[in-house]
Amino acid sequence: MKRPLLAGLLVLLTTLSAWAQSTPVQDILQQHSDLIVKSSRKTIEPAIQSVAASGLPQAQDVMQAWQAKKMWMRTSDGLFFRADKLDATTYRLFDFDTGAVVGDSPKSDLKQIKPNSGVRALIATALVRFQLMDPDPVLRAEALSAIERAPDGKLLEPLRASIDSERDMVLQARKIRIERLLTIAYDQDEPTRIAAINEVSDDLGLDVRATLNPLVTTKLTAFAGDIPDTVNVARIIEPGQDALSLDVAYGLLVAEGMAPAQVMRDDIRAALLEHSNGTRVGGMPVAQLDTDAARSRAYTALINAGLVPPLVSDTDVATSLAAHRFAEIYDEPSAAITTAAQDALDRITTRVAAGQAIDLTLDALSLASIYFLAAIGLAITFGVMGVINMAHGEFIMMGAYTGYVVQQMVPNHTVSILLAVPLAFAVTFVAGVAMERLVIRWLYNRPLETLLATFGISIALQQLAKNIFGTQARPLTAPGWLDGAWVLNDVVSISYIRIAIFVLALIFLGVFLFIMRRTRLGLETRAVTQNRSMAASMGINPERVNMLTFGLGSGIAGIAGVAIGLFAKVTSELGSDYIVQSFMTVVVGGVGNIWGTLAGATMIGFFQKGVEWLNPSNTLAAQTYMIVFIIIFIQFRPRGIIALKGRAAGD
Repeated sequence: MKRPLLAGLLVLLTTLSAWAQSTPVQDILQQHSDLIVKSSRKTIEPAIQSVAASGLPQAQDVMQAWQAKKMWMRTSDGLFFRADKLDATTYRLFDFDTGAVVGDSPKSDLKQIKPNSGVRALIATALVRFQLMDPDPVLRAEALSAIERAPDGKLLEPLRASIDSERDMVLQARKIRIERLLTIAYDQDEPTRIAAINEVSDDLGLDVRATLNPLVTTKLTAFAGDIPDTVNVARIIEPGQDALSLDVAYGLLVAEGMAPAQVMRDDIRAALLEHSNGTRVGGMPVAQLDTDAARSRAYTALINAGLVPPLVSDTDVATSLAAHRFAEIYDEPSAAITTAAQDALDRITTRVAAGQAIDLTLDALSLASIYFLAAIGLAITFGVMGVINMAHGEFIMMGAYTGYVVQQMVPNHTVSILLAVPLAFAVTFVAGVAMERLVIRWLYNRPLETLLATFGISIALQQLAKNIFGTQARPLTAPGWLDGAWVLNDVVSISYIRIAIFVLALIFLGVFLFIMRRTRLGLETRAVTQNRSMAASMGINPERVNMLTFGLGSGIAGIAGVAIGLFAKVTSELGSDYIVQSFMTVVVGGVGNIWGTLAGATMIGFFQKGVEWLNPSNTLAAQTYMIVFIIIFIQFRPRGIIALKGRAAGD
């Protein structure tokens, strides 16, 4: 009695154990066992969808293990488990539903499920629907990124279901936007798609245009007879017109099997060779086939024998073309959707053009502010003193290197820049005063000698910088709050550094105007500029004014160097990159006039950016065209945009 009882209990325990292991997820895996083991992209989708659509909380763990190649099948009973390797021959098995350890198993009793890249991609797509509702916002963001990389209509409903429960406002807005794009591309309801198209018609994002463009793509199609009313016609095309040649149109008919292919001369030769017995072909001796007419007669004989395709004459081609209609057909069958998409793209194109114009204007203003900063010091020295200072660019370079040295001593980039600006002014001011006292003062009214002397000084300063700092570019790092850009939309943006330089240019414009109009130095400078001898007779020391003015111009160049160094490479040649533009800015604007310098910088900045926009692949062309433009401009306005008035105008 005991033995049958023990045997019965053993059977019962075995049955309960098997039933416990046969969980709902396990049932689904068993139903698709053959597909899972085979793991083919072409056949695996039903298995993945069954697990994903089960609604079971364990489904995500199953697919994650499957994707990570941690799912194994026990060959003794065909059950699937997640397995962790213990050693070279043993694996620990975990139940998918409970997560509990089932036991350890030898590797010989296990078969690893190894999905290929295609299957893993399908699993990843299915996992997205779980990640959209995951408590971890990082995983939800990753799921949205996955949808953006690989849009799929199957994810539309899970995405919609996750929007209302989303508590992160940023992620919710992102979900709504992606849902609109998926609706446009995959939703089956026409009014819903049109509403989504209208909602995104003001969005300038590249992904929006990428979603709308397929809705208005067309394909050239030929029809026998009239065009059916069921197709969505973009436009009807007449062969021989509308950029559709007769040859291309007939080639389309041939490709679609709607007309026989034309037999060309080479085709005739090949056919004759193929059907030749060595001496005769088509009833004619091979030796007589030395003319096109003879070869045509032989080929006609082969046609009559049914051995080759018939010839197609020009009349046959014209008849075939006349019997068919050609049209560009939208790939999207709904005319209402293509109309809405085209209207949206037209509005977006208009807004993009306006945005590009604004972006180009901002770039031009940014470049103009850089040129203004670089030229304002030269406008002072060249305009007031008449000195052609070829070393002005090296004062810009000295200011940039001063900023670099300060940053080496003060790690805080914000503090270092705030210290570098006045220090660069002081260093270059002293250098400018020294240069004026030692060299320039002896060469007044001798422009050629001044040019040669300052050119020599510029070379010497460049070599001195190389000896001190080397030939490698040195970093001048902007503060963290200047990183990035002010982005208005996907078209219009401007970096914070350029905004800061623009503001700095406005500040210096105000400071310079204050100095020239509200200080004694400014009054004396204007007096010397207007009439040097009369100013001297009124007790003004022209030499002192010249020294301070030269120092002021050099100091401003040093500050410009700090600003330019924030986005340009700091090398010994930094100044030479801006000296030509500085002189052109001063000459075009009007020598000795700060408003003229501002106008000249603006004109040159806009002209250069305009040329670069027209010819973006050749920036050297912008420089060339700009010089030609300036040469032509000064022929009509030799005194610049805003010329000096008074006695100085005639000097």
